[in-house]
Amino acid sequence: MEQPMSGPEPEAPAEAAPGEPVPAGEPAPQPVGVGTTPTGEAAVDTALRRLADADHLPVSGHLRVYEDVHRGLRDVLAGLDQHPGPPTPSPTFSTRHDNRS
Repeated sequence: MEQPMSGPEPEAPAEAAPGEPVPAGEPAPQPVGVGTTPTGEAAVDTALRRLADADHLPVSGHLRVYEDVHRGLRDVLAGLDQHPGPPTPSPTFSTRHDNRS
């Protein structure tokens, strides 16, 4: 037989915006310091720069940033399906037989 849990269920911590106090019981934000390399694709670079916003939020706010970045990158990929670039070159296999002796 399972024992009932004692006390009320813990509430999900509230998200703090940059500059707001961190919810009680949660450690202060610590910058991760992960850099990004520019890709040359403006929409991708913008989405990747958005990851730095997580450095200023408590952990409870990271999910919102990650989901936003994921959505942006997914939109960029979906856009490629709508407007494909030049075709990928095919392997260079020659069907011509050039037998010189």
